[in-house]
Amino acid sequence: MFKNQKVVKAGLGIMLMAGILSAHAYEGEKLAKDAKVTIAEARAIALKTQPGKITEEELEQESGSLRYSFEIEVGKASHEVSIDAQTGKVLENTVENESDEKDGNDGKKVRPS
Repeated sequence: MFKNQKVVKAGLGIMLMAGILSAHAYEGEKLAKDAKVTIAEARAIALKTQPGKITEEELEQESGSLRYSFEIEVGKASHEVSIDAQTGKVLENTVENESDEKDGNDGKKVRPS
């Protein structure tokens, strides 16, 4: 029975650590109290708009309104997807690739869906 208690305690410890690591802070988290859309909801909207891997995320106040901004990698391209933190509406979906960065181009605007 003592052996089973060790296994249970070890399992609980692993679950606790996983929870702590997955609850990492994001830039602008202090503004979240003023947002109607959660970061998790905004992530889902952003990934539905542009599937890929989120490499950066932040909540920012811009022009008096709150928006989540996500950098999403898709192959060699990097997309910036912005979501309104009050409505969940896609505000921006721009794409940059390596050649844009070398040329100094800020990226190509893609119409929000």
